[in-house]
Amino acid sequence: MIKVQNVTKKYNKFLAVDNINFEIADGEVVGFLGPNGAGKSTTMNMITGFIEPTSGEIIVNGYDINQKSKQAKKQIGYMPENVPLYLELTVKEFVSYMADLKLVKRSEKKAEIDRVIGVTGLKDVQGKLIRNLSRGYRQRVSLAGALVGNPPILILDEPTVGLDPKQVIEIRNLIKSLGKEHTILISSHILSEISQMCNKIMIINKGKILRIDSTSEIEKQTTSSSEVIVTVDDPENKFKTMKKAISNISSIDLVEDNGQEKVYNVKYKGEDIRKVLFKECAKDDITIIEMKKKENSLEEAFLKITEEGGNK
Repeated sequence: MIKVQNVTKKYNKFLAVDNINFEIADGEVVGFLGPNGAGKSTTMNMITGFIEPTSGEIIVNGYDINQKSKQAKKQIGYMPENVPLYLELTVKEFVSYMADLKLVKRSEKKAEIDRVIGVTGLKDVQGKLIRNLSRGYRQRVSLAGALVGNPPILILDEPTVGLDPKQVIEIRNLIKSLGKEHTILISSHILSEISQMCNKIMIINKGKILRIDSTSEIEKQTTSSSEVIVTVDDPENKFKTMKKAISNISSIDLVEDNGQEKVYNVKYKGEDIRKVLFKECAKDDITIIEMKKKENSLEEAFLKITEEGGNK
C-alpha cells in the first residue's frame, strides 16, 4: 500500500531524512515514533506529496507520488498536526468544502457528508461554528476532513495531542474502529496510545529508521533481562539468599518494606524462575503472598532503541 525506497530529504546542508526504507501493507495500523526533530513530519509530508524528497521513491497504492501525484494523493486522507481548520465555518460547511476540494461527485456529495459526520460522531454539532467547539471536537472535524472521499489510506499526525483523558479515549476508539477499513499511519509522542492503537511500530531518530516491528516484539527484543515482582512474608529478611540458591538471578532489590511483609524486584536472565523460586522459598519457610512478571513498557523500549541508535 505504501512503499518508501531510499528516500532522503535535505534542507541545504541539514539532513532531515537519511535514506529510509519501509513498507506498509494493506490493512495495517502503524505507529510512527521518534523524538522531536527526528524526521517524522518530514516523512509524512513527503508521503502525502506536500514536499518532494531530495532523492528516492515513494509509491502509494501503486502510484509514484512524484510521477503520478494526482492519482497518489486520491489514495490518502491526511490529518495534519495542530488541527488547521476554517473557524468561521460550521462543521457541515467544512466537510462540504472538503468534499468539493476532493471532487466528490455532486450526486454523491450529500450522502458522503452525512456518512463522514456520522462516522466521526459530529451529528449533534454539525450546525455549530468550528470556533465554538472544544479541542476534542475540532480533532474530530479534522479527521472528518481526512475521511471525505473514503480514501484507503489515512495519515494522522499527532491525533491526540492536547486532548484531555476523556477526549483521548474517544479519539483512540474512533481511530481503532477506522483501522478495520483503512490502512493507517499515526505519528505520536504518546507511546501508550501507539501501543493500544497500532499493530506495528516504526521508530525513527536523526532521520534514520531504527526499528520496524510489532509492539510486542519491540518490547521483548529490547529487554536484556526479565523481572518479577515478589511480595513475601519475610520478617527475618531471608529472601535475598535466593540469589545464591538460583544461579540465573542477577539481582534482588527491596522495593517496599512493611515490616513483616516485603516487596522485591527480582531480575534474572534465561528461563523463567517463578517455579523454582516457589520451591526454594518453601524450603526456607518464606511465604510468597504474590508474584507477578513485570511487563516491559513501550516507553523503555523506545528510549533504549533511540539511545542505541544515537550512539551508532
